[in-house]
Amino acid sequence: MATALRPRTGPRGVVLAGAAGVGKTRLAGEALAEAGQRGMTVRRATATASSRPLPLGAFGGLLGELGDLGREPAQLLPRAAAALLAGAGRAGVVIGVDDAHLLDELSATVIHQLVLRRAATVLVTVRTGEPAPDAVTALWKDRDLDRLEVQPLSEREVTTLLESVLGGHVEQASVSRLWAMCQGNVLYLRQLVDGAVENAALRVERGVWRLAEPPRVTPGLVELVAARVGALPAAVREVVDVLAVNEPLGVGLLTGLTEPDAVEDAENRGIVRVDTDGRRVQARLAHPLYGEVRRAAMGRLRARRLRSRIATALSNTGARRADDVLRRAVLMLDSDLDTDPGLLVAAAERASYLGDLPLALRLGRAAVVAGGGFPAQAIVANSTAFLGPADEADAELAVLTRLAGSDAELVRAAVNRATFLTWMLARVDQAEAVLDEAAARVVTAGERMPLVALRAMIDGQLGRPDRAEQAALSVLRSGGATEDAVLMACCGLVAALAVTGRADQMGPHVARGVEAAARSTERAEFRLPLVALQITGLRLAGHLGDAARIAADCRAQVKDVPIGAQIGCYLVGETELALGRVATAARWLREGRAGIERFGDAGGWRYATLIALTRALAVSGDVEGAHEALADLDRHRHAGLAFLDPEMVLARAWVTAVDGASSRGVELAHEAAELADGRGQLAHVVLALHTAARFGDRSVAGRLAVLAGQVHGPLAPAVAAHAAALAADDGDALLAASSALEEIGDVLAAADAAAQAAASHLAKGRRTAGHAAAARAHALAGECEGATTPALAAAARPLPLTDREREIVSLAARGLSNRQIADRLVVSVRTVEGHLYRASAKLGTTNRSEYAGLLGIHPRRPPVADRGE
Repeated sequence: MATALRPRTGPRGVVLAGAAGVGKTRLAGEALAEAGQRGMTVRRATATASSRPLPLGAFGGLLGELGDLGREPAQLLPRAAAALLAGAGRAGVVIGVDDAHLLDELSATVIHQLVLRRAATVLVTVRTGEPAPDAVTALWKDRDLDRLEVQPLSEREVTTLLESVLGGHVEQASVSRLWAMCQGNVLYLRQLVDGAVENAALRVERGVWRLAEPPRVTPGLVELVAARVGALPAAVREVVDVLAVNEPLGVGLLTGLTEPDAVEDAENRGIVRVDTDGRRVQARLAHPLYGEVRRAAMGRLRARRLRSRIATALSNTGARRADDVLRRAVLMLDSDLDTDPGLLVAAAERASYLGDLPLALRLGRAAVVAGGGFPAQAIVANSTAFLGPADEADAELAVLTRLAGSDAELVRAAVNRATFLTWMLARVDQAEAVLDEAAARVVTAGERMPLVALRAMIDGQLGRPDRAEQAALSVLRSGGATEDAVLMACCGLVAALAVTGRADQMGPHVARGVEAAARSTERAEFRLPLVALQITGLRLAGHLGDAARIAADCRAQVKDVPIGAQIGCYLVGETELALGRVATAARWLREGRAGIERFGDAGGWRYATLIALTRALAVSGDVEGAHEALADLDRHRHAGLAFLDPEMVLARAWVTAVDGASSRGVELAHEAAELADGRGQLAHVVLALHTAARFGDRSVAGRLAVLAGQVHGPLAPAVAAHAAALAADDGDALLAASSALEEIGDVLAAADAAAQAAASHLAKGRRTAGHAAAARAHALAGECEGATTPALAAAARPLPLTDREREIVSLAARGLSNRQIADRLVVSVRTVEGHLYRASAKLGTTNRSEYAGLLGIHPRRPPVADRGE
């Protein structure tokens, strides 16, 4: 547009066209201001409906300031043009007209003549779809001016705008909700955000702006939408109200509820849009806010009457799709119709499958009141178990157990209670006791299958892969297991395969579990843990591209579901971290943490998120943030996800090593390896020992060479090669290992291997090879969004120090006293003093304050004491 406003040839100006509220006026104003800064004389006018009957009404203020134009009509046009051009400097005149489609004929002709004579640069805005004077339309039809269509903002653009205005990170789920409401209309977005901030619906939690509740419709927004819609006939308002209560609706059903001519009129006015969904022709409101505004203004009695009519119409038409049942039930809840317990139970099961547990609970409670019995109570108990509070969930589960009238219902009650105890309360022993008691009371082996399946799932997530696999296979090979049992068994088996290094065998069992989830009536929410376990297995095996793709797909499927959106953030953040994109990972994980905390421990998802977040913050250089996250992680350790404990210890190792104590980081990495090895989690052993090697440990090559033949996937052999090259102090082999790790997608580990190659070459006097390796490490670190690791720090500041000397100097540079360093590294103060003395002699320093400059460290408060594990 800037080019169009200062052309040497061609059109002199531009027409900005677009819907109301997309930002045409703001964009034009910025362009005119920029033209004024370049020395042009700026004339601005706004056309309005009230000024349209007056000749030259839009320019009244401008022309009045510039002199009397006389009263003869023949004189108006040339004198108006001359007045607009009067007083211009050498840079010329730019004339801006907002809402030019509302210009009177004479004003439009003045603008047209100025463009044809190239006497002025012209910038006008017009609203798409509105009639305009012929002289205005001719501006772009005859190509006298360029026409630019100003589109509504995309969701990504809304994210950028919101973060600029609010000055911080905005949760993606909240952006999605706001975008869905405003459809990229900047004017509507501003009203929504202003109102949400004012009533604290949009607020900062854990450093992330997020919508804690739906934004309300403000009076200003009501006025804007009303102005856009205009005055409507009563029959058209009825169409809008019906769709405001429930959309989309089939066109045939809508015309039966209203008047066919009114539906056509609403479509012609641009208020209703008609789409095709398979074999259905559906009608919906053209903008979501039309419905929001009408619902806000609608009386409760009218809304109930409309819901009754729509629910009855849906019932009469068959409503065969699964979501039709859900729609009917929701309409029925707040209508004048009698409730149907069977419909309410079916709808609650559908809501649970979709992950909308608050809605499932609401429908389930209504079903209980309507006499839905055990199936209704099962939904209430299961939903309350996740949503809390815990004492209420415990009471609902007790009611469910009392209602159980058969072995099958007794098993369902036991599964619900054991699930609650394991993941919501982390009371694993009590959960296992519940399963044992139920198994003793149930006679037939077939009825006990769900109990065995849940035990397999629990064992898998407690770090008992052998027991999990055995129990899961007994269920999956039985041939008579329910869909819920199959899903739980698949979760247990996939967990076992993921951590024992057999990720290549997961695929069929994941697929079977996903199919079972699609048909599950009660445990569909376990699809998320199943996919998370698959991602863990792929990540530990080195199939990082596949893991990232599955995580992104999963998030897209659950991004509009309560808690699902936050779990999706965790999954994406975890895979981004594995790929080395540390800043991106930290952003996703911060967002996940902020949202998950509303649900307490959220079945262990907070624990998993904090593990990944702690490491992401450490390697992104936010050491203080990493210490804070680590302290939070210690407070929220989850016994029901003990299989992740090795990764928790590794998160601590990364914080410790990045904060200067690499040797303690190595010790923690070995603790993680021993913990994993004791549980048979060989894939985690590989991860832990590789972490030690990245911190400089040369002792792990032999064990990793053995594991390379036991753990599936490309990562274990690449890790073994890295460790072997480090042990041999072979710079060329370290570069080869770096290339192998980069090929897998583990870019940060590749950067570490290259950094270690640089150190090896430089220590042997191979300066050319050393600098080349350092350059490669620097380039790879750049791909990792400024990541920091001990190896990269050493390569960036090569110094003539031993590893131990560098470590102690690094801690001293961070402000620790000799006693604090000694305590942290478990050595004597005299040992610390000796290392500092020798380091100072090599570096030529005379006091500790000089260490920070040599290492590029900013002194700060001493780090949080390492607790160990």
